[in-house]
Amino acid sequence: MSHRPAEMPAARIAVGVFLPFAFGYFLSYLSRVVNAVIADDLSADIGVDSAELGVLTAAYFIAFAAFQLPLGVLLDRYGPRLVESVLLVVAGLGALGFAVADDMAGLTAARALIGLGVSACLMAAFKANILWWPMERLPLMNGLILTCGGIGALTASTPVAALLTITDWRGVFVVLALLMFACSGWLLFSLKEPPQPKPEEPETLAGQIAVLGQIFGRAKFWRVAAGTVPVQSVGMAYLSLWAAEWARVVDGASETVVAITQQNMAIGMTLGYAVTGVAADRLARIGVRSDRVLAAASGLFIVNLACLLAAGFSAGWVLWPLFAMFCTSSVLGYAILSHSFPGAVAGRVNTALNLLTFVLAFAVQSGAGGAIDLLVEGGLPLADAHRWVLAGLLLYCSAGYLVFIAPWLSSLVWRRGQSQVPGE
Repeated sequence: MSHRPAEMPAARIAVGVFLPFAFGYFLSYLSRVVNAVIADDLSADIGVDSAELGVLTAAYFIAFAAFQLPLGVLLDRYGPRLVESVLLVVAGLGALGFAVADDMAGLTAARALIGLGVSACLMAAFKANILWWPMERLPLMNGLILTCGGIGALTASTPVAALLTITDWRGVFVVLALLMFACSGWLLFSLKEPPQPKPEEPETLAGQIAVLGQIFGRAKFWRVAAGTVPVQSVGMAYLSLWAAEWARVVDGASETVVAITQQNMAIGMTLGYAVTGVAADRLARIGVRSDRVLAAASGLFIVNLACLLAAGFSAGWVLWPLFAMFCTSSVLGYAILSHSFPGAVAGRVNTALNLLTFVLAFAVQSGAGGAIDLLVEGGLPLADAHRWVLAGLLLYCSAGYLVFIAPWLSSLVWRRGQSQVPGE
């Protein structure tokens, strides 16, 4: 439940809490997907192939994932405001490092530093929402935070392409670093978290580890993870790199059309986050649970993946924005799990789910590049290699979806069996 002071007006919380955390997540998503627009310039300057480009971009994800479990402990102990403020300084230093690096090792290290630095942006915002807003408002408030991430992705499309006419990709990262430092200062001077109930005894390290064991030991955690992580990991990998490469290679699009495709996907993602949050909030009032909303939208995401494999270039204008829109529904998993665990461990619950998401996002993004190169070496045309990789990811998402809806399927089968008349 919310711990905000009763006299604190919602407008003040929106300005003093929501806006700085929303700006942080805007920067996090901007830094995540910006490589898709600068990929050609980066390849020309440094000279990287598909596998190296995938690993370079995915370094963000693995550093992000590696910090999720300690991040959960830090958020629960020190609060989201201070933790994110410190980490954004790290992200800014990583962006500056990326701007001056001149080889793969330097770029990869800097990209990993950015991933580490922005690793708190979403989870800190979710933790702040838990502290400041009623539990029934979480899908809406989380959706609004995520909408700001969609605006970050939108900014990383045609606006970044326009900025590249003024400066180069190194200048883009200098600007990004300055914005990260500014957001860090804003958070530091934003509203302090409301007082929270203190445990009777300080939690020991062993106790913290035990809590993580309890989280990972819950069957519901793994069921929700199966319904969210595959969709999120594929969505992240394609939004941040491979959708743009698909447009270039499979659809034969020009760089202008690639930038427009990225922009349309960002618009789709932004709308998806907003619609998901509002729809889940409104449907909950009439008794429709968030896991039903998640199941419906994730099913549409899988259908859309199948359509991408079958469609030509003209359909890509519609299907890629829909891909981005439907994949946003997976974030409902965080709100669903928040209802299943005590608020005192909310940071660790969310970061445990985020850990799985980003480990698999790294695996999908880097693995896709390696698989494409192997298939091409085996004699497949590059466009066909992209199609085969996406077909494999369709199976991966479908398997997770079946695990998520398995209880409903088994219940349906049982009811049908009960309705059968013996001897018919």
